[in-house]
Amino acid sequence: MDSAPDPHGILYPARLPSIERHFPGTHVKELVSWFWLVDWDILPGRTSRQDLLPFPQMNLVVQPEGVTLSGPASGASHRDLSGTSWAVAALLLPAAAQGLSVDPSQLLDQEVRFDAPQLLSAISKIKTESNHQSPGTACVKVFSSWISATLPSATSAGHQANELLDAVATDRGIVKVSQLAQRLTLSTRSVQRISERHLGMSPLALIRRYRLQEAAYWLREDPAASIAGIAATLGYTDQAHLAADFQKVLGYSPSAYRKGSG
Repeated sequence: MDSAPDPHGILYPARLPSIERHFPGTHVKELVSWFWLVDWDILPGRTSRQDLLPFPQMNLVVQPEGVTLSGPASGASHRDLSGTSWAVAALLLPAAAQGLSVDPSQLLDQEVRFDAPQLLSAISKIKTESNHQSPGTACVKVFSSWISATLPSATSAGHQANELLDAVATDRGIVKVSQLAQRLTLSTRSVQRISERHLGMSPLALIRRYRLQEAAYWLREDPAASIAGIAATLGYTDQAHLAADFQKVLGYSPSAYRKGSG
């Protein structure tokens, strides 16, 4: 499996432990965007805050203390890391919601315990043993097998929800719900229904999430890029509208973010 870091969603990458990402194999690619793994070792008495603008999807997370299912986040979030530990997780595609028998909207901004003792045991064993040359790959293989054996294949409705998410994630030209509906050859109401049922948020919130992730990435990685230019490229009417979105979701302006992320 290919693995690579993902620059989006993490607001201050330099402050965090390295995150490893593995793309799913063919047998689970309709249910999982990717698997992500992280290990950390924080000095005693210290805490590392993980600031995120999360992808608008659920995460199934395995850690030493148990398995949890995190719902989509309505905005920016954070997680405080301390001590020495690890996490192995799957970023779930919308089609996985039906297989898990959960309503993403009911898990908005929540993290709940998930009963998967065999998955926890198998991954914990890999993480505590020292005889694996590629423990990350081994963990992903176990996780993939568990998902394949536990969750049903995506339904036609699930595939449609995946297609909606992919359209927003890959086409920066989509800045309005009407454009998304046209791309999918669906009515605006159908797009709203699919997004709310399978992702737990409105399609407009979905679009804004990806545009803000992209804006944060450019602000961080390209100091020479003007904020007005970034706003125009991402379909904002003007710089003021991007600044308003930034302030509403993140709590600070694009210029303040750029200064703090350097």
